[in-house]
Order: sequence, then structure tokens, then C-alpha cells
Amino acid sequence: MSPNQSRRDVVVVGGRVAGSATAMLLARLGHDVVVVDQASFPSDTTSTHSIARSGVVQLQRWGLLDAVLDSGAPAIRQVTFHALGESVSRTIKHKAGVGLVVSPRRYVLDTILATAAEQAGADVRYGVTVTGVRRDPHGRVAGVSGHDRSGAPVDIGARYVIGADGLRSRVARSAGAAINEARPAGGATQYAYYAGIRWTGIELFVAERTFAGVFPTHHGQACIWVCTPSADAKAARRRTGSRVEAFGELLERSAPQLTERLRHARRTSPVQGMLRMPNQVRQAFGPGWALVGDAGYHRDAVTAHGISDAFRDAELLAVAIDQALGAGAGETAALALYQRQRDRALREIFEITCRLAAYPAVPAFIELQKQLSAAIDSEAAALASWPVPGDRLLASA
Repeated sequence: MSPNQSRRDVVVVGGRVAGSATAMLLARLGHDVVVVDQASFPSDTTSTHSIARSGVVQLQRWGLLDAVLDSGAPAIRQVTFHALGESVSRTIKHKAGVGLVVSPRRYVLDTILATAAEQAGADVRYGVTVTGVRRDPHGRVAGVSGHDRSGAPVDIGARYVIGADGLRSRVARSAGAAINEARPAGGATQYAYYAGIRWTGIELFVAERTFAGVFPTHHGQACIWVCTPSADAKAARRRTGSRVEAFGELLERSAPQLTERLRHARRTSPVQGMLRMPNQVRQAFGPGWALVGDAGYHRDAVTAHGISDAFRDAELLAVAIDQALGAGAGETAALALYQRQRDRALREIFEITCRLAAYPAVPAFIELQKQLSAAIDSEAAALASWPVPGDRLLASA
């Protein structure tokens, strides 16, 4: 077959955090994997890119945390919480094998993961746009079709197609994945990058109907973000007539002391984000296909847990696909177990996310933040106890 026509064990559509992590683990398990993404790397994507303790545990277990830190992403060891006229700083404790969190820029993180997938043996192809899935005569998904940047057709057959292509997943639509659960999508998140002043760690600011913060990242910059109800974000945009002015107004309402500090900094990016963020869980698999990352489960950014969710579910799916490809379990049983494990693992933080995205009164919001912290620590401890996929194969290589 030509390079644009092939037959593989697995084709992963989407090469960012969920897709590259899944491909890396499957390749480490010895499978023939190709990853396609319409972008070229390094490139950015919409994300506030904070990685919670549970996500850092995954990076460490997979042997990638050093690469993230060596890229210049600062090791964050302090969190300061500002609410009700008080500020409380806490050192991040050493739990589940890690004593730090990170917030790497996505053009750095995604490239590290894609490179790790290639080093494990995956074939990573950039500039490929998937337009739909192929089906065999029995209706089973059996590959993908699309085109490369030149317009030449791309046709990749595979025993399994994994959709890691985000909230608006073409794989999910083409495969007919149902939305099994949908909650109100009433939250908005906007952010920009600032440089020129010192960042001591993560900062979180709580006020009525708003939540803002600081995530230190590469090159001495920080991601400055503000979460609000969608209605408030849209109203600010109408009043001011510009994204920058609306962002400034919302940030002033949430964190006036941060706004004052930013007068001595310089904004290094446009204001970006989403004015409506769905909270939904899709059907995770069907004959010949599965979903991972935002394609399968999307939540409001108010809990900043998307990357950590993607890392967890990438490992659950890689183990399930490995079993379905011949390690002893039947396809339906293995992938049904993946869906049950994913749905069980996401449940507590999904419920907290939906409640936070409703912006209750400040005392209730603070209590939910405490519940979130405990849930993340519990998840991190569980992940730290999992066997690492491909560990035995890597050790014997």
C-alpha cells in the first residue's frame, strides 16, 4: 500500500494530550499505531493547561515528568487562595509520589507527548484532516478517510479507530456516538498571558459569580484566567465592545488586587477562551471505535481538570484496546469495562465541576473547592498504585 493507504492495529485521530498519550501507551505495549492530526507541532490550542496532582502522577509514571520540567515549565510548589478578604498560602505536600504541579504551555506539552509516542514506535503524521470513518460490509468501523495538506486522499484501515479529536469530534459524529449525559453548559472561561512580574505559585481568587487565577508557565509568563457564568461574560462583551476590555472588567470584579499587580506587567497574547462550555459524557465505544479525552468527556474549565482526565482515560483505554487486540479479553467486554471504569473515575469531580459551574455563594464555592482538592488527592493515590502499561516490555527491551 502507498503511505496514504495502510492497514494498522490502531489509528488515533488527534495527536494532542489524549491521543498522543493513548498512542504512546499502545505502542509501548507492542501495537502498530498511527496518529494523525490536522495541525503541525509545536502548535497551541485553547487551554489553560494546568495539570493537577493526578496528572503529574501520570507524567511521572510514564517517565515524562523530567521532560516537562526540563522544557522550562516551572515546578509549582505553592498555592494561594484569596477569598472573603483573606489570603491563605499553602505548600503543596508530597503525596502519591509527587510534591509539585505544573502548567506547561500546550505547544510544549503536546509536542513532548507526540515525541514520546514516536519514540515508542507510533507513526505520527501531521497535516492530515480526517473527514469520516470507513465501515466494513457489516457496519463495523474499519478505518478513516481524509486528506493531507496537498489535498491527496488519505485512507487508513485499522482494527480500531480512536477518536481523540476534541469536543467537536468528527470520529464521534461519524461513528454515531450518543451523548449519554448532558448537564447545563452555563460557564465561560477567558484567559491571556502576562510577563514582567514575579509569580510565586498558583493563585486562586473567589468572588460572587466569578473565579480567577494565576498559573505560572514557560518563559516567566503566567496564564491569567477568569471563569464566570456565560451570561456575565457575554454581557461584559456587549458593554465593552472588545474582548480585552471585557476580560479586564471581569478580572477587576473577581480579583482587584491581581488587576492592580498586572498594571506593572505586560500582556503577551490576545485574550482567548470559550463563552460556553458543555458538561457532557459521550458513549465511549462501539464496534471498531472508541473515544478518549474531550471527544468522550468534556467538562467546564472551572476545575482545570481536563488534561488530568485525559491522561487517566488514555491509560484506561490503552489497556482495554491491548486486551481487545489479543491479550485474552473479548472486544465488547474489554471496551465495556473501559466505559464503566471511565464513568466511575470521572463521577466525583464531574459532579463537583457542575456544581462549581453554577457559581453558588462564596462560602459554598469554597467548600466545593475543598472537596475538589480531596477528590484529586484520592485520584492521584489510586493512579500511583496502577501497574504501568508496557513497563515489562520496556524493561526487557
